Amino acid sequence: MPPTDASAEDTLDLRLTDELIALFAEGDPAAGLPTGGSPPPGGGPDGRLLDSPAQWGPVTTSAGVFQLVPVRVERDLALISRWMNDPAVAAFWELAGPESVTADHLRPQLHGDGRSAPCLGVLGGIPMSYWEIYRADLDPLARHYPARPHDTGIHLLLGGVADRGRGVGTALLRAVADLVLDHRPRCGRVVAEPDLRNTPSVSAFLSAGFRFGAEIDLPDKRAALMVRDRALRDLL
Repeated sequence: MPPTDASAEDTLDLRLTDELIALFAEGDPAAGLPTGGSPPPGGGPDGRLLDSPAQWGPVTTSAGVFQLVPVRVERDLALISRWMNDPAVAAFWELAGPESVTADHLRPQLHGDGRSAPCLGVLGGIPMSYWEIYRADLDPLARHYPARPHDTGIHLLLGGVADRGRGVGTALLRAVADLVLDHRPRCGRVVAEPDLRNTPSVSAFLSAGFRFGAEIDLPDKRAALMVRDRALRDLL
């Protein structure tokens, strides 16, 4: 599956106060979300924002055993940069160029407040995809759709051409959405915003149990808002 789009500026240009982080982490009683409790460590300086994707562990999918592994720049930069320079990827991610371009994209996520977690997707022991798991409700995306507390977003690119167009992306999108819903009990929806022009990506989200929510105008694209609802996860 060709990748969905992501931008460091679009994901991380808001700075949160400690009070606001705590408010979002505790949930919204008016929205029917649980409050209180101590989340596991990781996923930001206080461990609250993403409930530690590094600790979610492997899952078995139709494509094989899959796991999200947090990005380490010293280990992964060359690989991710090579993927970003694939023309099919660059058309949507717009991060082609020297490794410093990818490093500049990763750095604010790795050293920020934890609202976005860059990960490698490892399938059968082989790194083969790049993921960003992010708090959509704390992202500039929330200005463009009716966000709810703890909405969690996904960006994905498949690195290998051989993994595209044969259902691998669909299987992994479903698996990662399930991981989010299983490990983030306060999250009621997983969302994504692929470029409308990226029809294979939109199709893969639909096949993975997401529904089409709306067309939304973002600063750098017209996107399809894709939503996987916790309440519908066993029906779609």
